[in-house]
Amino acid sequence: MSGTDRRKMEARTAKFRIGQVVRHRVYPFRGVIFDVDPVFSNSEEWWLAIPEHLRPSKDQPFYHLFAENEETEYVAYVSEQNLVSDESGQPVRHPQAREFFRRDRKGRYRIDKAGLN
Repeated sequence: MSGTDRRKMEARTAKFRIGQVVRHRVYPFRGVIFDVDPVFSNSEEWWLAIPEHLRPSKDQPFYHLFAENEETEYVAYVSEQNLVSDESGQPVRHPQAREFFRRDRKGRYRIDKAGLN
């Protein structure tokens, strides 16, 4: 069994779900999750660009977010250990969030099946 296969087998169950609004534990941004990788699945260059003392473990879920901060909207890739649930109830203003999701009456994001066609 290769190291990659072993890592995937040892991957934890994701704590957060697609459509959930989260915020970064350290940096001032938040977003809605649109995809989840069971373990790190980005480039080695991306990984090495993170300062070593801040680099998270690769063997945990990583989340793709339609993210935003005070200035802009963007796509972020964040380790589970660096996310917490955002309980503000505020909508995410990222334009792609509106393309892929619809908010229900309780403010939760649900995949918009019509928008996927």
